[in-house]
Amino acid sequence: MDPENTAVDVLERRKRMAVLAGAAGDELRRLWRGACVAVEAIPVRGPETGLATVRGRIGGGGSPFNVGEVTVTRATVRLPDGRIGHAYAIGRDHEKARISATIDALCHDPVWASRLEAAVVAPLAAAQQAADTRKREETAATKVDFFTMVRGED
Repeated sequence: MDPENTAVDVLERRKRMAVLAGAAGDELRRLWRGACVAVEAIPVRGPETGLATVRGRIGGGGSPFNVGEVTVTRATVRLPDGRIGHAYAIGRDHEKARISATIDALCHDPVWASRLEAAVVAPLAAAQQAADTRKREETAATKVDFFTMVRGED
C-alpha cells in the first residue's frame, strides 16, 4: 500500500465527509435520489442519536474547556460486497446519517467516488461555499474601522 496515496485518500475522505456532515438533510436526500444509486446498504450500527461534548478555546489559543453538549447521529453500513461506511451528523436526522454512511462506503471504489463526487458532493460543496461567501459579504458590510487622529496641538 502506497503511504502517499493513502494520505491523499484520507484527505479526500475527510473533505467529502465534512461536506456531507454540513449539508442540509433535504438537499442531501434530493441529490442522493437524483444520483439514482441502486444499492442495498445493510445497517451495522444505527442510525442512533446521542450526545457529544463540544470543546472550545478562549481567543482561539487558550486552554480548552467544555462548552456544552450537542446532539449527534451516527450510522455504520455494510454494502453487499463487504465495504463499510461510517458517518456522523449533528442533529437527529437518521436518514442523513444513513445516506452519508452509504456514500462513504461506496466511495472506497474510485469509480463510485468520482460519480458521487459529481452528482452529490460537488453540488453540496458549491452551495456551502456560496452560503459562506454570502455570510462573509454580509458581515463585511457591517464592519466599522476605528482609528485615532492625532491632534497637532499637543
